Amino acid sequence: MNDVVRLPAASDPSDDGGVDALTIGRRIRQLRSERGMTLDELAAAVGRAPSQLSVIENGRREPKLTLLQSIARALGTSLDAILASETLDERSTLEIAVERAMRGQTFTALGIEPFRVGKTVPDEVLRAMLALQGEIDRLRDERAATPEEARRANVALRRLMRTQDNYFPELERRAEEILDAVDHPGGPLTQRTANDIAGHLGFTLHYVPDLPQTTRSVADIAHGRLYLSSRLTAKGDPRTAVLQALSSRILGHSEPTSYAEFLRQRVETNYLTGALLVPQSHAVPFLRDAKQARAISIEDLRDAYSVSYETAAHRFTNLATTHLGIPVHFLKVHESGTITKAYENDDVNFPTDRLGAIEGQMCCRRWTSRVVFDVDDRFNPYYQYTDTGNGTYWCTARVEASSEGEHSVSVGVRFDDTKWFLGRDTPNRGVSKHSVDVCCRRAPAELEAAWRENSWPTVRTPRTLLATLPTGAFPGVDATDVYEFLKAHAPR
Repeated sequence: MNDVVRLPAASDPSDDGGVDALTIGRRIRQLRSERGMTLDELAAAVGRAPSQLSVIENGRREPKLTLLQSIARALGTSLDAILASETLDERSTLEIAVERAMRGQTFTALGIEPFRVGKTVPDEVLRAMLALQGEIDRLRDERAATPEEARRANVALRRLMRTQDNYFPELERRAEEILDAVDHPGGPLTQRTANDIAGHLGFTLHYVPDLPQTTRSVADIAHGRLYLSSRLTAKGDPRTAVLQALSSRILGHSEPTSYAEFLRQRVETNYLTGALLVPQSHAVPFLRDAKQARAISIEDLRDAYSVSYETAAHRFTNLATTHLGIPVHFLKVHESGTITKAYENDDVNFPTDRLGAIEGQMCCRRWTSRVVFDVDDRFNPYYQYTDTGNGTYWCTARVEASSEGEHSVSVGVRFDDTKWFLGRDTPNRGVSKHSVDVCCRRAPAELEAAWRENSWPTVRTPRTLLATLPTGAFPGVDATDVYEFLKAHAPR
């Protein structure tokens, strides 16, 4: 389980892969100490003043190449050894970490002037300083977890998903490894197989009536026990809850340190759960056969693997572009018209805010995802062609109930790719110009003229519109409830 899989994280622009002055200075000091040389002796050997070498060893000055070569000869080593990127000894590593922290924004914001870390400063003091700096950074990140920060993280993650066509081969591989380990024969994943996966990972399943309200599951890692709600079987797919809980263990997730990491972990978990429920090795031939027959259907994928329509729709977006050559888009829209989930790599023009976030925007009332709410037939899928400024798109959509009201889930493609799908002969058509105010954001002129001065609606403001995001490593989870629950249920 040490083979940890991650969606690629954003790289640090300040990290160019080189060795900085602090590391070079500490390596020189370490090599000098190992050879029993004093600072004065090394300075004399290279023809420099001890004070000049002192600022180099403390990382306050970058030495020239010629001086580094002289130092290497005096120490009886090579230039490559001084510039090596291997780990320093523990003390040097601690000193470098503290000095970097002192030069960072946390110490600067607190008005703490950098100081020299002498040999007499105990290691425990250095570790305590680093721990305090880490806690201050964590608290600052919590305060930064605003709706705007969440939207930025969501935009960055969606861009990553688009660059990879929402397909992550390492997660597919992990799913296949787990299914092979429990001898899954293919086809729908049974509840027994989900239980076998739990056992393979060292967990026993326990269904309890008092699971903390802010959680879907709680893992007792110390005792290998996974707790789920005993009400699961009455209101949802028990396999999904088990697999979502186990996916974090399969992927080796650690406690998230930022909202972006929390969001990335959640996407990884949902992706791996879908890959376990709808295995790539079986689903891709199924979809290719459907494409060849020009009969791709999200309903057929749902029924073949006994999953929800939303899971089938998500899984189709994972596989469609990479394995079928079909760019797609996906939308989940609340009955209020608010977009709650979105993905696209087919150039569809969804509404966005100034940060580029789609989630939280109002879906066009003429788009399939909104029109489907007005369709009386909830048994059959609803299909529609929609003309936009970017061309014509075809969508298939369904309405599903949830604890937060009804949502529509839709999958769509460009007009040229409609030939591969069932429902392409639909007569339903719409025109969406949400980039124009009068399409969605503003009422038609005659209605506005008649009613703007003669109406006063009372706004039903969503709670989350006025609040910041819940804080903590796992936003929205009451940690005290979780710990008290684990204490009460832990084996005696």
